[in-house]
Amino acid sequence: MLGGAKRWLRGAKPADAAVDVSELDGVRALHLGSITIQSAMRIRDPFALELSYTRAMMCFLLFSSKAKRVLAIGLGGGSLAKYLHAYCPELHSTVLEINPKIIQIARSQFYLPDNDARLDVIEGDGLRYLADHSEVADVLLIDAFDGNGIPPDFCSQDFFDRCADSLNAEGILVINLWGSDKKFDVYLQRIEQSFAGKVLILPTGKPGNIAVFAFGREPADVRLASLRLRAKNLEQQHKIEFLQFVEKLAEHNPSSSNRLFMTSHLVGPSL
Repeated sequence: MLGGAKRWLRGAKPADAAVDVSELDGVRALHLGSITIQSAMRIRDPFALELSYTRAMMCFLLFSSKAKRVLAIGLGGGSLAKYLHAYCPELHSTVLEINPKIIQIARSQFYLPDNDARLDVIEGDGLRYLADHSEVADVLLIDAFDGNGIPPDFCSQDFFDRCADSLNAEGILVINLWGSDKKFDVYLQRIEQSFAGKVLILPTGKPGNIAVFAFGREPADVRLASLRLRAKNLEQQHKIEFLQFVEKLAEHNPSSSNRLFMTSHLVGPSL
């Protein structure tokens, strides 16, 4: 926890409203009806990725150099949307956010840019959008926590099947899960079922957020030497610890000294 006195910008206490903003030691944070930080921004560097799990989610760049279309469900403070807009000019992002107040605060308090040719933030139901659209994205980013955790509709087998359907043949799902969630293994097994076991996990803390990557088609090159080389190249363009993340991928997934393997992380029947 950061030291110093926390200042609430909206509401005397986080429970007073559905959406609150606080500041502590130069970091502005978004809260959804609780003290849990949903999104954070360093005020002096508003387009950087302050939270480690958001930087981990950017590891889809290790596996895809041809992605053009990103679909995101859940805006929060707009950390990923802002970063993609500022530092990945080759990508077009569509973001679905059901809560108009979150969109307003992301723009007024977190420097989220207005919609333009590369960013389209839509007030709407992400679940309905997935149901109505197939093969529309190269990368699907899911960060849909509320004040009570991940909503039930965002962790069902049907939801993950729809995620798979929304991606093109070589698409990548990246979802933020909480490692200490008692149903984490259930969610992971459902993702593995929807993506035929082509899944990698990337823990970002103990306990903490876990970025889960699921692939429509196994990447052509998952040799560790290749991933390390790509990580070094990406670190020249981004303030993200890609090399550290490659080592964590090797540590937390089936691997040899040479490569990663896409095999089930879990033992048991499908759920």
